[in-house]
Amino acid sequence: MKLASDIGKCQGYGNCIAADEKHFDLDDDGLVVLLEETVTDDEKATVEAAIRSCPVDAIWLEVAK
Repeated sequence: MKLASDIGKCQGYGNCIAADEKHFDLDDDGLVVLLEETVTDDEKATVEAAIRSCPVDAIWLEVAK
């Protein structure tokens, strides 16, 4: 699985970081940065919680085809 984001939607709430500091950060402008785009099965639950915490749906998981 791979993480994706839309920085145009990001409002810099930082909820994703609170849920998962391994995969998410904010840049100097306060917009989401993906620290690691690949998500293992063991990390999936934590990443999904971070995704659900985003109030503007700026991050999501893409399933490999």
